[in-house]
Amino acid sequence: MADAVTLTCSWGRTPLLVTGAPQVAYLLVEAAPTAPPTVAVPLNFCLVLDRSGSMQGTKLESMKAAARRLIETLTPEDVVAIVIYDDQVQTLVPATPAADKAALLAAVDTIVESGGTAMSLGMQAGQVELQKYAGPDRLGHMLLLTDGQTWGDEDICRTIAQGLGQAGVRVTALGLGAEWNEKLLDDLADATGGSSDYVAEPAQITTFFQRAVRSAQGTAATEARLLLRLVKEATPRAVHRAMPTIANLGYQPIGESEVAVKLGDLVFGQANSVVIDLMLPARAAGSFRVAQAELHFTPVGQSGQQVVKQDVLLSFSADPAAPAYDPRIMNLVEKVTAFKLQTRALSEAEAGNVAGATQKLRAAATRLLDLGELDLAEKTSKQADALEQGGGLSAVGQKELKYATRRLTQKLEE
Repeated sequence: MADAVTLTCSWGRTPLLVTGAPQVAYLLVEAAPTAPPTVAVPLNFCLVLDRSGSMQGTKLESMKAAARRLIETLTPEDVVAIVIYDDQVQTLVPATPAADKAALLAAVDTIVESGGTAMSLGMQAGQVELQKYAGPDRLGHMLLLTDGQTWGDEDICRTIAQGLGQAGVRVTALGLGAEWNEKLLDDLADATGGSSDYVAEPAQITTFFQRAVRSAQGTAATEARLLLRLVKEATPRAVHRAMPTIANLGYQPIGESEVAVKLGDLVFGQANSVVIDLMLPARAAGSFRVAQAELHFTPVGQSGQQVVKQDVLLSFSADPAAPAYDPRIMNLVEKVTAFKLQTRALSEAEAGNVAGATQKLRAAATRLLDLGELDLAEKTSKQADALEQGGGLSAVGQKELKYATRRLTQKLEE
């Protein structure tokens, strides 16, 4: 499957101008399957759904509608389980092939709200169901939805997520409304190579559920990892995922001139790219190999890893008119910069540094305005005003900023 995944490396500006001094350059590395999975690998899918009292009304009905739509999307070869939890837990549908859609839909119709919130009970029951069909012949996914805080069992949830991650199960953790613990859901996703997100309105639940199941169905490779071998004196300063959502990936140094970055699953039809901020040594005019990129991945349905390699070349010119910017790459760099500013602003606000947080929020708002993100720019500016006037960040405002900036490179399908 070496030809089924492409690896593309592009510079935000090329050629670089010969200056006689080190300079910053942005490298975009993109990995993408060129075709759907060659072997149809069915899903081992578990919904873990909050049905606590706070879900009553529109939230519950929207969640049930989204679950019905998801079930209709599954194939008869997929396995599905449904767990509902409040301060108790019920395995509504034990793990079963998704062939009898009528029975599955009827089970969803029986869900009613009740009690408080004990997320770990739901996750434990979901883990049990996922283990029944676990194996290399299926892709394991847990879709977790909550609208509230779980009390006293956060560390248990994290421990369960660690076990799920070790078993190759991805967790998509969704928080509905404003009253859930974003740090916890982020941790659950990170532990499994999954994702976490903010669902602002009940009407959006279906969109997020559909995105989760389509991503699972389109997974063409797992455990993707980028290895970048740099020339001497080239220094990576930061590594951010740009698509499908923005995230600070960090990197693992290997010796003095190599870094490794985990990319996770590669999904057909979904770009997976990283922006690498590099400090490059001075060069004379000419074309030079700056790095070698290696993409390691495991095709679905196979056990062995495959590798795609590409030399990363960069030209230098003494002509001041020669350098040209790639608008698409620099747009991604600007969006990553807006994400970094809001991330630092939220951290400083939490630490009590109001002046620093306000300044970074205003800088982020300016970037967003330049990017044409008018609504988010206005919300960011209002949060800066609230901080400056002595107020704090609201739970809704904080989640809007955090998750909307993550999604700057990805629009919700309405």
